[in-house]
Amino acid sequence: MTYLPAAARYESMPYVRCGRSGLRLPKISLGLWQNFGESSTLVNNRALLRTAFDLGITHFDLANNYGPPPGSAELTFGKILKDDLLPYRDELVISTKAGYLMWPGPYGDWGSRKYLLSSLDQSLKRMALDYVDIFYSHRPDPQTPMEETMGALDTAVRSGKALYAGISNYNAEQTRQACRILRELGTPCLIHQPRYNLMDRWVENGLLRVIEEEGIGCIVFSPLAQGLLTNRYLEGTPADSRIGSGSAFLKPEQLTEKKLRQSRALNEIALARGQSLAQFAISWIFRQPQVTTVLIGASKPQQIKELCLSVGQSLPTEEELAQIQKIFAEG
Repeated sequence: MTYLPAAARYESMPYVRCGRSGLRLPKISLGLWQNFGESSTLVNNRALLRTAFDLGITHFDLANNYGPPPGSAELTFGKILKDDLLPYRDELVISTKAGYLMWPGPYGDWGSRKYLLSSLDQSLKRMALDYVDIFYSHRPDPQTPMEETMGALDTAVRSGKALYAGISNYNAEQTRQACRILRELGTPCLIHQPRYNLMDRWVENGLLRVIEEEGIGCIVFSPLAQGLLTNRYLEGTPADSRIGSGSAFLKPEQLTEKKLRQSRALNEIALARGQSLAQFAISWIFRQPQVTTVLIGASKPQQIKELCLSVGQSLPTEEELAQIQKIFAEG
């Protein structure tokens, strides 16, 4: 059946200006990292994208190596885009990245000009797109001059193959350097994508300040610590969870007794607020004014619906923040 998006899709989702740019992003964005490859069905993937767009999520985040296997997420997204969302392309923000291993040999990894621009061409071909809205350097390359990596992003934008340039996983000092180089090239850095959640707060040690000073946006990934900040593991390890299914990105040894205690204590705060633990974890991130949007992942449409409800919920109070500090101080 021909897909017709919800007519009211823009009525409940707030859109936030991305740094000092003219681009606004939805407060919740959808990432297609681990649940959009060959291990998932096309029917389910289509339901995820339709549900997201119906709820006002206009930003879909990919990378060249998302799947598994690498490249399959972009192929799947391209097919659903063609079948369902192509008439709404101008309502969408589509991003991709390059920086991690994608193909063998010396030119399929890290941050060289050859790798980044070749990867972008491949990503566009997989998704059957003329351009992406945001193209990221997925990680800094200690062996490649920053000028070369940022120059490749500048070329991507000037060629019309990307509208904006972004960086991901750069520390505070690297972010400042990247922003300076891009500004001098005339292609300002639009956005930074760091990992950030209740269990991983490294961005608070300087990066958020640099993001604010440089006037760039911030899109947070892994806000739920890959499921540790949900109710999935509070009473055991479900067979269909990331740990239970043998995910390469979340191992059983990462689910320590300490983290379980912390998750259960945080869940008590969430329940007292009338939220799920996942919703509370998102609300906690929203308290940072530098955060433009939170990038969620989902394997079921209902998860997207649940997390979108956090947009209208209150931020943690000072008393609740003090409780959180105590939970992590006690371990």
